[in-house]
Amino acid sequence: MVEERITDGRRIAELLASELDGREDGLLEFVRVTNADRDVEPTADGSRAYDVTFRDDRIAQAFVHEDRVRLEFERGQDVAAETGDELELRVRPKATRPPRTLVFTESGAAVKRATDVVVAVSRSL
Repeated sequence: MVEERITDGRRIAELLASELDGREDGLLEFVRVTNADRDVEPTADGSRAYDVTFRDDRIAQAFVHEDRVRLEFERGQDVAAETGDELELRVRPKATRPPRTLVFTESGAAVKRATDVVVAVSRSL
């Protein structure tokens, strides 16, 4: 049996939002998807889809590309970079003020690993 690999950015964003907002185990009880743009369209540079909050504080923003989702971590950047790298997700720093860490989710199968990055960042706060 052949399984289809999900590489549509909008669908990946939906799966990630469901995972973050729908689970109530551990620290995910305090993680929410907020300020969602339900009409977001993927772009080459990424369109903001929603915020990820932990205990009502924004820790990241999700941006939808045509073939992936980019999480921009505003808090716990070092933890996001280290955990994302350990989980074999593509990670890079963003040289802005304040600095951010970008973690890319490039398939539906990577959603669980991206969720683990959010949990690790939440644990560090």
